[in-house]
Amino acid sequence: MRETWPVVAQYGAPGGDIRRALEDVSVPSYMLDTGGVVRWLNPAAERIVGDVRGRHFTSVVAPEERRRAQERFARKMLGTEAVTDTTAAFISADGGRVTVELSSVPLRDGERVIGVFGLLSAVGEEEVPLPHPHLTPRQAEVLRLLERGRSTRQIAQELHVTPETVRDHVRKIFRTLRVHSLLEAVAVARRM
Repeated sequence: MRETWPVVAQYGAPGGDIRRALEDVSVPSYMLDTGGVVRWLNPAAERIVGDVRGRHFTSVVAPEERRRAQERFARKMLGTEAVTDTTAAFISADGGRVTVELSSVPLRDGERVIGVFGLLSAVGEEEVPLPHPHLTPRQAEVLRLLERGRSTRQIAQELHVTPETVRDHVRKIFRTLRVHSLLEAVAVARRM
């Protein structure tokens, strides 16, 4: 990714110093290169995840979220996903866990994708529970999405799997946790 930031002045857009504006804005912002390395983040983002410039973006994503994050990043690099709006668990600047709302888009130079630009914000100060030790990362992800009120169809769309695959994960979650309902599954997973 280029280190220079052009002044935006084409297509009727106002000119100006975009880099300075993004540095000063209070909305946490970041940029990744085509390899997924954090090349820039503003001070607001640093307060959430620390100074992670030069590190791969997965270093700030909670382990159970990494696969999904890598899949979405790959789709952006291929140009098949225009925008990601999601909630995810990140590793915070102090090494804890924080839930963030994330919105990201491919960064383009003409038709070529040259990276990803994103905005994030901490959802709350409460600690994000660790996933149950006997659930696979994908099962933990499905349980987290169910806990947030997502339907089977919504989870299937978000994870790019079939609804039957989601139902299969739910059955395995129930069997692993030895429960019979979503409410019991959430309660058991939170106790761990």
